Amino acid sequence: MTSKSGPLVVSSVIEVSALAALLLAAVGNSRLWALAPAALAAGLLAWTWRGALRGGPAAAGKAVVPRVLLLASAYLLGAVHGGVDPALALGIAVAGLAVLSEEAMATLSRSAYPVSANLPGTGSGPYRRPNTSRAVLVNGAAVLVVLACAFTDTLGVIAAAVAAVALGLSLLTVYQALTRVRARRTSEANLSAALTAYEPAFVLHWTAPAGTAYQITMWLPYLERLGRKFFVLVRGEANFNEAVALTKAPVVFRSRLEDMDDVVTPSMRAAFYVNTATKNNHLIRYTNLTHIQLNHGDSDKVPSYNPAFRIYDKNFVAGQAAIDRFAANGVSMPAEMFSVVGRPQVENVAVAAKPIASIANPRVLYAPTWSGFYADSNYSSLPVGYDIIKALVARGCSIVFRPHPYSRGSAVLNRECERIQALLVEDRRVNGRQHVFGKQAESKMSVVDCFNASDVLVSDVSSVVADYLYSEKPFAMVAVSTSATTFTDHFPLARVSYVIDAHGGRLQGLDGALDDLLNSDPLAATRQELKKYYLGDIPGERYAQHFLDEASRYL
Repeated sequence: MTSKSGPLVVSSVIEVSALAALLLAAVGNSRLWALAPAALAAGLLAWTWRGALRGGPAAAGKAVVPRVLLLASAYLLGAVHGGVDPALALGIAVAGLAVLSEEAMATLSRSAYPVSANLPGTGSGPYRRPNTSRAVLVNGAAVLVVLACAFTDTLGVIAAAVAAVALGLSLLTVYQALTRVRARRTSEANLSAALTAYEPAFVLHWTAPAGTAYQITMWLPYLERLGRKFFVLVRGEANFNEAVALTKAPVVFRSRLEDMDDVVTPSMRAAFYVNTATKNNHLIRYTNLTHIQLNHGDSDKVPSYNPAFRIYDKNFVAGQAAIDRFAANGVSMPAEMFSVVGRPQVENVAVAAKPIASIANPRVLYAPTWSGFYADSNYSSLPVGYDIIKALVARGCSIVFRPHPYSRGSAVLNRECERIQALLVEDRRVNGRQHVFGKQAESKMSVVDCFNASDVLVSDVSSVVADYLYSEKPFAMVAVSTSATTFTDHFPLARVSYVIDAHGGRLQGLDGALDDLLNSDPLAATRQELKKYYLGDIPGERYAQHFLDEASRYL
């Protein structure tokens, strides 16, 4: 059973079981005839809501038919087998109304999306979506209680009371949704005037899958340091919630192409982007703005020389390497489309104070990337990461383990993450080494914190490597997409890395690479030279200011 077909099969079993319970309640010689299918349907319904019981969502308006069939079965159990308790009949009717109200609840809830936050003049307070999951769970509980009372032919009053609570909560949720839909419409009516009065100089446009807030987290502090009014324009509700948690600047949510006219104001001079999402085109069509691509990291990955970068007026890049990368891969772009601004995010990265050979038990940052959206951008070493970490631990190294955030969304990569963490837990127990992993490394510590806490890096084809270059500390790269012999041809940054060959899923040359990485470090001088090529020839004391000065030119 595939992940896509599984829910459909479960839904079909629930419906068939509920229908069987109804038929057996009508024709059976005993209440017990309908017990098995009713219990199966009820049990599977409860199983589908297990996520909501842990605080996750439960979709309102789903599984309405089987729940109504189960309520009808409860009524027939009494009608066919000795008469219906009036209190139970009332409970069945009220519970039915509660379940049937979910469709309206779901429709209104979908329309009660946020419009803005932190923006004066829109008339909107803090946004909270109506809690439809709570109503669904209580409605489900009412159905289960009604069924239990029908099979035992007792306590009809309790069934009526629980059903009344369920209907009351459903109606309250519908009312909350209605009020929030009205508030949303008021905010939409006031949005254009509010943004015009706010007079933003620029906008940060962001649309991305949920859980990718790092794309704007790395840029927001520097955009705020520009000292000009701006707002964040997001195109999805998940992005809205993430952005609101990250900044005090106004955040505006507009999903459709036709919504863009309301957010482009006379005071705006520029729009910044942090990825090449398709919806960026909705704003790029406004020719009165200068459209500036910041991206969310610099690396030799295929997405870093995507021809889509041509559609922006300016591409802010870290160094000359990014410009040459486009030309080397057949993507022709005129020089005036680029501005070398460095990577301001590395301004607080500490530069190596002593050679790696003088450190007895180095701390290694292992920061593997994820498998990418497409096959040609799968550079993740996590499938062989366990063996790499095992070898490092055997050499007395302590580990900082920080996988790419998307790794947790892949069952295969997440399993490898858990294996590595289990290895580190066991080694810490046995040898007392203070490894750092889990929430501490992945969320409590920033990337820069992880850089500064380490002596060397092991990573993949990733922007993490280019940023780490600023520290002048040694690093190894894992060759996944090609063999070590051709790796530097495809990924020039690997010229100053110690390459671990993992092409085809087999580790080769690991011991030799680790010997160079942790001891002799023959690439130290070359690494310092390449630093300027990848990260810009910018004085350290004005490194971030250079970006601020260049961005200010367009405001």
